[in-house]
Amino acid sequence: MRVLPYTHKYADDWNAFNKDSKNGIFMFDRNYMDYHADRFIDHSLMFYEDSKLIALLPLNIKDSILYSHQGLTFGGFIANEKMKQYKMIECFKVLLAYMQEIRVQKLVYKAIPYIYHKYPAQEDIYALFTLGAKSCRTDCSSSIDLTRLIAMPKGRKAQISRAKREGVVIESSINFQAFVTLLNEVLQTRHNTQAVHSAEELELLHSRFKDNIALYVAKQNNEILAATLLFIYPNLVHTQYLAVNDRGREIGALDLLIKTLIDKYSTTKQYFDFGISTENNGLFLNEGLIAQKEGFGARTIVHNFYEINIPTTMIAMGGGG
Repeated sequence: MRVLPYTHKYADDWNAFNKDSKNGIFMFDRNYMDYHADRFIDHSLMFYEDSKLIALLPLNIKDSILYSHQGLTFGGFIANEKMKQYKMIECFKVLLAYMQEIRVQKLVYKAIPYIYHKYPAQEDIYALFTLGAKSCRTDCSSSIDLTRLIAMPKGRKAQISRAKREGVVIESSINFQAFVTLLNEVLQTRHNTQAVHSAEELELLHSRFKDNIALYVAKQNNEILAATLLFIYPNLVHTQYLAVNDRGREIGALDLLIKTLIDKYSTTKQYFDFGISTENNGLFLNEGLIAQKEGFGARTIVHNFYEINIPTTMIAMGGGG
């Protein structure tokens, strides 16, 4: 087995393998990953057995640490249905040897949550355990199983009914500028921060991934009160962003928006994923935020982070043997 650092000339090979893999997602497509290439030093790797590509690993490097991947919600090995457990362990051993060769001290690994898998793909989790990886962070995400919905509480149903009485309408949109304006107003007021993506970046990504990125808004008298940007995967829908202004919160605009989308995707997807409610590397749980998600019937899915440290003595010796 050999490992090859990714360069742009391998983009077609990378994208084709990711598309046909058992756990690849559109965020791992180079047309997504490379839109913010100026923010991260890419160090992605491709694993070959003889001349056959068997795995991909999205990585960036910073301060002699490999991360999988700081610019993406998830990282981790991408493999197809031919990947077996012993082969994944071998991939990690080859990776560790490569890290010694380039004198990298640590790997920080974000595993892809199982609900994103198209076929069972947790070979990496067991391999990490056998190689002595340590859990360094756990985030708490919330997801609805659309195949067995939990009844919403009366208060949530009342807000949905109020939004309907107030004439709130739900529609798809491509007005990313209006969405980002609303989002930044909410983030600035409540958290003194701004959105990670600009309107121009969202327009670019939507033009490249029209089947995977969708914007939905809740409007009253043509004013946007609430909105969500959805990332759409083979078996789930993820709310990448949610935003609601004070008027929308008062009359249940976001509640109606989410309920409408749950109903829309309940026949074609298995999960509706809200994302994490944790801060400070998973140590702080925002109880108000997670309560909102649980009020729709969402329950916890964890996002696991691991790290492997290469002993300094091994780095000093050089090479992986």
